[in-house]
Amino acid sequence: MSASLVSIGIGGSLGSLVSPVRIIARNALPLVAAAGLACGRGTEPRTVASASPDDRPVILFVGTSLTAGYGLDPAEPFPALIQAKLDAAGLRYRVVNAGLSGETSAGARRRLDWLLKQPVAVLVVETGANDGLRGQDPEATRANIQAILDRAKEQVPSPRLVLGAMEALPNYGEDYRRRFRAIYPELAKANRAALIPFLLEGVAGVPSLNQADGIHPTAEGHRRLAATVWKTLRPLLS
Repeated sequence: MSASLVSIGIGGSLGSLVSPVRIIARNALPLVAAAGLACGRGTEPRTVASASPDDRPVILFVGTSLTAGYGLDPAEPFPALIQAKLDAAGLRYRVVNAGLSGETSAGARRRLDWLLKQPVAVLVVETGANDGLRGQDPEATRANIQAILDRAKEQVPSPRLVLGAMEALPNYGEDYRRRFRAIYPELAKANRAALIPFLLEGVAGVPSLNQADGIHPTAEGHRRLAATVWKTLRPLLS
């Protein structure tokens, strides 16, 4: 059966956040921490490739412009590359990319019920970077992500959960960064979710792996992201 990958809610532009973000990227590039600070606005949902109806279990990626693949062709974002890895390994799963540029954890929480109407076997959550960019209270981000995980456990039988960790920018102070950083490992442990320690490992702050804005990864950067995600995801799949 040929592979299929559906993308929901991809799109966006850097909009009014471009200038300040570029300043941050120049002055604190090693951090690009915003981890993909998914900047931009979402557009209408778009199908990347039509999929013939099948009963393959779904791996649902919920995230920001990092997941959506801001500025890239549909086959280049890391969820599409994960589909290719699944097919090559003979693992019968269908990836759905529900990345949305500019989304906060509150936005991801609001649209989760709609996304979970499909038969999801694995939920990969990448959110919070935009919260950190805006200096949102880490406890609010924590509560939103916990609600996402709770809802998945309520609606999906024996869900396999994966949480992608993010980093906050330094301009909010070390205490803020420490509190933000703690969200992900603590929630992963409390919810028995697999943890991706830092989604942008080896990509953040590397100019050749990021687009001109210094924030969103290039196609090569997404290949690195796919390798990072695969290391955590693969052991969960039968």
